[in-house]
Amino acid sequence: MTKRAIIVGATSGIGRETARLFLNEGWTLGIAGRREEKLQEFKALAPERIFIQAIDIRDEHASESLKELITKMNGMDLYFHCSGIGNQNMSLNQNIEINTLETNGTGFVRMVTTAFNYFKSVGHGHIAIVSSIAGTKGLGTAPSYSATKRMQNTYIDALEQLAHMQHLDIAFTDIRPGFVATDLLNDGKNYPMLMKTENVARHILHAINNKKRIATIDWRYRLLVFFWRMIPRCIWKHMPIHN
Repeated sequence: MTKRAIIVGATSGIGRETARLFLNEGWTLGIAGRREEKLQEFKALAPERIFIQAIDIRDEHASESLKELITKMNGMDLYFHCSGIGNQNMSLNQNIEINTLETNGTGFVRMVTTAFNYFKSVGHGHIAIVSSIAGTKGLGTAPSYSATKRMQNTYIDALEQLAHMQHLDIAFTDIRPGFVATDLLNDGKNYPMLMKTENVARHILHAINNKKRIATIDWRYRLLVFFWRMIPRCIWKHMPIHN
C-alpha cells in the first residue's frame, strides 16, 4: 500500500529536499506552502503522485486548507511540519518578534492540532516536525525564534502524552537541526558547522522512517547541545553568542 505524506513548508530548503527524497521512495505527497508557482513546479516532477495546496499557516483558515489537501489525497499517514521563520533581532524589533511568534507559534499549533485530530479520527498516524537546537537555550540574538522552538519541543511532548492518555496510535518525531544552508541563513553572516540541505534531508528521512522520537542533526550538534544543557544560567547570560 502506498504511503501518503503531507509536507507543510515544502516550497524550499529542508522541506523541498525532504519531499524529493520521499518521492524517490515511492510516497504519494501532499505539499503545501505559500508560493503557488513553487508548488506547481514541484508537482511537475510526478503529477500523478503529488497533490498541492497553497497554505499560509498564519491565516485563520489554514486548518480548512489542510483538511482540503487531506481530502484530495484520500487521507494521510504522515504529517511533516517544516514551515517556520527565524531572524536575528538584537534590536528587538517588535514586528519581527510578533511575526515569528505568529508563524512558529500560532501557525504551528493551528496545523499540528489539525493533523492530530485527523489521526485521532482514523486511529493512527505520525506527526513529525522540524524544530531546532535553538530551543535548548534562550538566544539573546534571536529571542522569539529560540522561544518558539522550545515551545514546539514542549508542545510535541504534551501531544505525545495526550495521545497516550487517549489510547491513540500516533507516533511523534521532533527533528532538531543546527545551522543549515537554506535561504533562512542567506544573510551574509558566517555560521559555524553549516550543513548541506541534502545531508540534513537524508537524516530526516532516516529519522521519520525509523520513527525516532528526537533527532538532533548531526553528531556535532548533539555534542554541542549536551554541553549547552550543562551551562548554568548565571554563566549563560554572560556568553556573547552572536550566530
